[in-house]
Amino acid sequence: MTPHRELFTRHADNPIITAADLPYAANTVFNAGATIRDGETLLLMRVEDRRGLSHLTAARSADGIGGWRIDPSPTLLPDPAAHPEETWGIEDPRVTFLEGEGRWIVAYTAYSSVGPLVALAGTRDFQRFERLGPVLPPENKDAALFPVRFGGRWALIHRPVTGGFGAHMWLSFSPDLAHWGDHRVLIEARDGAWWDARKIGLSTPPLETERGWLVLYHGVRTTASGSLYRLGLALLDLEDPGRVLRRSSEWLFSPAEPYERSGDVGNVVFPCGWTRADDEIRLYYGAADTSLGLATARLSELLDWLDEDGQGRSRHSV
Repeated sequence: MTPHRELFTRHADNPIITAADLPYAANTVFNAGATIRDGETLLLMRVEDRRGLSHLTAARSADGIGGWRIDPSPTLLPDPAAHPEETWGIEDPRVTFLEGEGRWIVAYTAYSSVGPLVALAGTRDFQRFERLGPVLPPENKDAALFPVRFGGRWALIHRPVTGGFGAHMWLSFSPDLAHWGDHRVLIEARDGAWWDARKIGLSTPPLETERGWLVLYHGVRTTASGSLYRLGLALLDLEDPGRVLRRSSEWLFSPAEPYERSGDVGNVVFPCGWTRADDEIRLYYGAADTSLGLATARLSELLDWLDEDGQGRSRHSV
């Protein structure tokens, strides 16, 4: 068996953002979408207030590591009066830039008494947002948009929960970002003792590479002491995102440091955003639902590892 090698390197200053860094009182900050805007790294962070409800706040940095300039008040608050699906908060944003339209689409989880569902919002400046409304009914979350159309249609990865049949990653299509259909299973959770058995979900938005769309996803394993969140990779066909080319058999990133092991929800690494500069990947992840961490990797090494470790299309990658 090939010796294990770490592909992601945690930054020495982790966690890079905590609730103490916010300019207003909050319980925790975690699970941030990420993008590059005007040459800066922009994180759209999930912030949980001291009631337990979440909103989104933007942070900007020239180097993507430190010197974060955090909005002085929440950037995007829930709007229960106009959007009752947000009564219990908005969570876990994934940010996708649509180059042809000059705007970003934020896929986020809206939470209320009817359960979590997928909603979209558009923005050109991360100050004003146009809500596109709920696009998929509950229970559903872990959604992100591809940055290009396929055959004239937008594509969205998401994770519905289907009762006692597990939680798998699905793919849906839309001509207008409002009406979604052609729903299909993309990647199934495995069975039995696998690290990604029974429950999986998209982590970061799909990343276009010369070999295919690179997908980072999380697997949730239930243990005697609770859930354990780990990360794996898959590769989708560039022209047909419903075709899974490779899927890792092993996880490649897992809770290890004290700030990932202990927090409001321990044993969790949960990325919602990554950025790319040439061959460098920067992964921004929630640590124990309490703070934000940064880990870096080489894209070429991730793809090579997936070639070595990955399994081809199977009944677990439908």
